[in-house]
Amino acid sequence: MDFWSKMKNSRFRVPFFIALFLCALGAAARLHEVRQTASVAEKVTIVVDCGHGGIDPGKVGVNGAYEKDVNLLIGLFLKEALEKEKCHVIMTRETDTGLYQESDTNKKSADLRKRVEMMNQEEVDLIISVHQNSFSGESSRGAQVFYHSGSESGEAFARLLQAQLISSLDTSNHREAKGNNDYYLLKNTEKTAVIVECGFLSNQEEAQKLCDEAYQRQVAWAIAQGTMQYIDILGKDALD
Repeated sequence: MDFWSKMKNSRFRVPFFIALFLCALGAAARLHEVRQTASVAEKVTIVVDCGHGGIDPGKVGVNGAYEKDVNLLIGLFLKEALEKEKCHVIMTRETDTGLYQESDTNKKSADLRKRVEMMNQEEVDLIISVHQNSFSGESSRGAQVFYHSGSESGEAFARLLQAQLISSLDTSNHREAKGNNDYYLLKNTEKTAVIVECGFLSNQEEAQKLCDEAYQRQVAWAIAQGTMQYIDILGKDALD
């Protein structure tokens, strides 16, 4: 018996159309979820802060790499990844410059104040500051996310990012998202903010990876995925 002959037989007709309806219902639900996620993301404004820049190189890697350069490249790839998800992205810098004036006596302080001013704009929902770590011992390695200890939303965001960075980059990384009360950016920003230390420039193997474009894109993708998970869970209303 061919397919359409079977369909004429009532024994086949009802189960088939029930199955077809359920498949269509499932597909519609998935499509609604995708559309809803895209709609929410379009309303979210994220500041991507590439740490250091200009006269401030940040950490200097064992391979001679400047943190400011690695931060910038990962930050630009992160911007690209978030914009593909329809988020609105504000960059604190897109070139090797600091956010200070040449006339500023204390350029470092002026730079930090300007970054915070950008982060505290009314339309901003989330803040991601990209940095690289360093330690006196070369054995230290692994990405780690920091949040202000008094911020519940910051902690939730940081934990999601930490989990995504571990699963995407190094499952042997046992570091956890960590609260901090001392970082200037975390203390002085009004919106949900995290600092992502993408790896250790003091570790030879990790420093080399952090200077590789493919790995930089991988880091940026992981941060973007963790960010979208946070947005999906909370929704725009909870971000306001």
